Amino acid sequence: MSIKEATPVVSEARTSPPSPRPKAGQRAWDDVPRWQIYLPLSIYLLFTLIPFYWILLFALRPTGSTSLVPWPMTFAHFEKVWTEREFGTYFQNSVLVGVATLVMTTLVALAGGYALARFDFRIKRAFMLGLLCSQFVPGALLLVPLFEIFAKIQMINSLGSVIIAETVFQLPLSIILISNFIKNVPPSLEEAAWVDGCNRLTAFRIVVLPLLRPGLIAVGSFAFVHSWNHFLFALMFLNNPEKQTIPVGLNTLMGADSVDLGALAAGGIIAAVPVVLVFAFIQKWLITGFSAGAVKG
Repeated sequence: MSIKEATPVVSEARTSPPSPRPKAGQRAWDDVPRWQIYLPLSIYLLFTLIPFYWILLFALRPTGSTSLVPWPMTFAHFEKVWTEREFGTYFQNSVLVGVATLVMTTLVALAGGYALARFDFRIKRAFMLGLLCSQFVPGALLLVPLFEIFAKIQMINSLGSVIIAETVFQLPLSIILISNFIKNVPPSLEEAAWVDGCNRLTAFRIVVLPLLRPGLIAVGSFAFVHSWNHFLFALMFLNNPEKQTIPVGLNTLMGADSVDLGALAAGGIIAAVPVVLVFAFIQKWLITGFSAGAVKG
C-alpha cells in the first residue's frame, strides 16, 4: 500500500467526532434532566416554607390546640397583640424609623458616592479603606459611647437617636454601592449637559439621577429592612414603651416563665409582612441595583 493511500485512513482514525453544538436559542443546561433541577429546588423550598407555615399555624389556630391544620381559624392572637400589646404603636414607630433612615441614608450616600466616583483627592483610597474596615466593627461595641453622646444632647427616649444611629451604620456600605453604580454612568453624559448650559447640580439631577434608580432602590430598601429588624439600638436608646419599635415589642411577648406562642407568632407575621411586600414590589430593581453597584475586581 502506498503512503498516499494510507494517509486518509490515519487522519480519519485520529480525528475526533465534532461535539454537538447547541441550537440557536438553546442554553447549556437545556439538556439536563428536569428532575435534577426541580428536586433540589423543591427540597430547598420545603425547608424554607415549613417555618413560615409553622408561624401561621400558631398564629391562626386557637390557644391549646395541637392540630396541624389551622382550623377552626381564629384572629384572636392578632387582635390581642395589636390592641392589648400596643403593636399598633410599635408598628407606627418602626415605619417612622424605617422611612426616615431610608431617606437620610439615600441622600447622604448619594452625595458621598458621587464625590468618590467623580472627584480625586489625596485621601480617597484611605477613605475607601476606612469605609470597608468600618463594616467589621459590630454595633454592640459602640452602644455605650453612643448612649453617652445621646444622653448629653438629650436624645434618649427619642426616635431621632435610633434614626441617627441606624443611618450612620448604613452609610459605609451604601456609599460604596452608590459610588460603584455612578462609575457605570459615562461622564460624557454630564459633560454634554454642561456644554448645553447646565451646571453640575442640574446635570446630575437631569442626566445622572434617573439612571441611578435601581441603585437608589437597592440602597434604600437595604437601609429600610435593616432598621426595621434591628433590635439593639431601639432597646438601648428607647426606654419609654410608647417609643419602642416592633423588634422590642416582640421581645416583650417572651416572659421569664412562659411564652405566649400564639401572640408571638402573630407579632412575627405583623413584623414580616411589610418587609415581604417591599421586596415583592422592588425585586426587579433590587437585583439590578446590587449587581450594577457591586465592587469589580
